[in-house]
Formats: sequence, C-alpha cells, structure tokens
Amino acid sequence: MSNAATLIEAEGSSHPDASEILQTLRTASILRDLPNPVLDRLAAISKVVNVAENDEICRQGDAADELIIVLDGQLAGSSTAANGTTAVVEVIRSGETLGLATLLARLPRLLGVRAVTPSRLLLINAHGLLALVEQEPSLVTALLRAQANEFHALVRQVCDLKLRTTAQRLGCYLLSLNTERQANATSLRLPFDKRLLAARLGCRQENLSRAFAALRGFGVETHGARVILHDIASLKAYSEPDDAFA
Repeated sequence: MSNAATLIEAEGSSHPDASEILQTLRTASILRDLPNPVLDRLAAISKVVNVAENDEICRQGDAADELIIVLDGQLAGSSTAANGTTAVVEVIRSGETLGLATLLARLPRLLGVRAVTPSRLLLINAHGLLALVEQEPSLVTALLRAQANEFHALVRQVCDLKLRTTAQRLGCYLLSLNTERQANATSLRLPFDKRLLAARLGCRQENLSRAFAALRGFGVETHGARVILHDIASLKAYSEPDDAFA
C-alpha cells in the first residue's frame, strides 16, 4: 500500500458521481473561487471518500500521491523517530489540507495520518494537479493561499509553545471550540480523547490534567468529554487568545 487512496480503498468507501464531486469542489474553501473550467478539470482527477474513526489515511514516508482536503471530521498526523517513538504533531480539521508543501515539492510525506473521528475527505490526484498548476494561474493562487494557511497554522503552534503556558494553550483551544460568540457561558464536547488533546497541545497527559485544574478558577468545569465554560470573559482574559478566537 503506497498512498492514501490505496489505504482507504482497502477499508471500503462510497464513490460519489461526477456531479457530486464537482459540487464538493465548489464548496471546498480553498477551491470555491476557481472558475468553472478549472473545477471541471479538477473533478476529473478527484474523488470523495468516507473514512471511519481510526482508519489509516497515509504512512510516514509514503509518496504524496494525492492532495487531501478534510471536508468533515478530524485527522491526526504523527511522526515516528528512528528509535520507534511516535508523537502526534498536528490535528487536521475540517477545511484544512494535508501536506500540501510535500506534494508540491514532490517529497515523501512527513507524517503518518489516521482519522480520529469519522471523516469525509476530498482526494485530488497529485500528478494531474501538478499538470494543471502549470496551465492554470488561478489554481496556483488557490494552492499558494492554502499553503500559506498551513504555514500560518504551524507558526501559530510554535508561538503557542513558546509564549503560552499549557493552561493558556488549553484555554485558547477550548475557546476555539465555542460557537456561541455572544454568550459568556456555554457547554461543549471535546472532539477527541484527552490523550490526543495533550499531544495536540504539546504536553503530557499529566500536564493536561494540571492545566484543566488550573482553569477551574476561570470557570472551566469538566465531566469526561463534556466541558462547561461558566465565565468565557475570564477565560479569555487569562488565556489571551488570538483575534480569531476573541
């Protein structure tokens, strides 16, 4: 098994028809501004697949044979060192791309990736995509924007590790899950287990437990995967989130 499509096919998946794929391309955030002729050409080299929780999407070192866009769900990207130690490096969420830089540079994938929730993915054949890039300036612009978003997310993660405590990083993450922007209290569910959340925040599980304990003083109450934010204003003041979560 050498690429994402092969790994997913081994598990079985649904195959939307061409019109459904075209509609999906039109709604994908990084592609929706492309002209119709370009979308038509992309549809011919694309597929939409559904994957179950814990399905393997690709392996570290695989050839980047597809551009993967997460339509719904979340994936976890892990890196394995020479001594066998594995760590989750990032969580790829809905609307985000996976490993665009390695695909454009024709390099092997840096991360092995699994689905942490049931997910729906858009796969675009790399060979066909790179051929289109040479012919369609609008596609170049869209991919550069997507690559800039990947780089921005990476820089932001590094800045979080350097500038915020674990408790502050956790506070920012919880605020990012809040969809009730005008309310000062809300209830939400963690989208994956606390082991993966600790890896996402760059800490050990015991440090995550201490971080949750530290946030109790700012109105954070936990019941397993359910989290209640009683005082969002206080949590914001402590965590100092970026503008996107303010």
